[in-house]
Amino acid sequence: MLTLNNVEVIYDNIILVLKGVYLNVPRGKLVTLLGSNGAGKSTTLKAISGLLRTERGEVTRGTVEFEGKNIYGLDPSAIVRRGIAQVFEGRRVFEHLNVRENLIAGAHINPNMSKVNEDIERVLDYFPRLRERVRVQSGYLSGGEQQMLAIGRGLMSHPTLLMLDEPSLGLAPMLVEEIFEILMRLRDQEDVTILLVEQNANLALQVADEGYVLENGKIVMQGSGDELRSNADIKEFYLGLSEAGEKKSFRDVKHYRRRKRWLS
Repeated sequence: MLTLNNVEVIYDNIILVLKGVYLNVPRGKLVTLLGSNGAGKSTTLKAISGLLRTERGEVTRGTVEFEGKNIYGLDPSAIVRRGIAQVFEGRRVFEHLNVRENLIAGAHINPNMSKVNEDIERVLDYFPRLRERVRVQSGYLSGGEQQMLAIGRGLMSHPTLLMLDEPSLGLAPMLVEEIFEILMRLRDQEDVTILLVEQNANLALQVADEGYVLENGKIVMQGSGDELRSNADIKEFYLGLSEAGEKKSFRDVKHYRRRKRWLS
């Protein structure tokens, strides 16, 4: 469904962030993109959704193809109409609007209000907590409820590809598990293809069909979720496990040295 071919991204005509990224997202799959802070994960999503120009970035090489057509250069709203929706890091709900109004905002490409109301009911079926608080101003929701609302708002445009940037950020473990279960339901029941950027590598690889590891603007590893979870480098660098399977201290993980082949 989605292919990035040797994509290079530069900000302000000087800062090279992505250095020839390739990525394939098959239809109906959940693909995760792992990487440390500053690796270029969010930039990759913005290259797909058309939002680079809002931050003075541009694709200077390569192509972004969705369903066989190059979409880079299209207006972000045109990309949404083609079936791509992005859920941003930090949730970014419209805090002055209530839950229902936020969902309506997510359906801005649909002029049929009757259909919009049906879609709101569909989203609320996935997120019963939001149904209970549908008239509550979004700024008063908990972090987990705001994340559910952000995902629900993304679903209002009927995406065939849903991209999520750090949906577990700042949430309690039980809420994270609940949200990831909903993502799997969307993939399996709604046939929504998902591209997930996530620092919770253990959970991301448990649910992912395929995964990529991005370091310093380059893809350094790819494979199925199970293959990556069993890889010694992933265990050490992302899961905090030694080769013997023992948990490493935070100090050890924080100060690790990546093997030379990762940076080649």
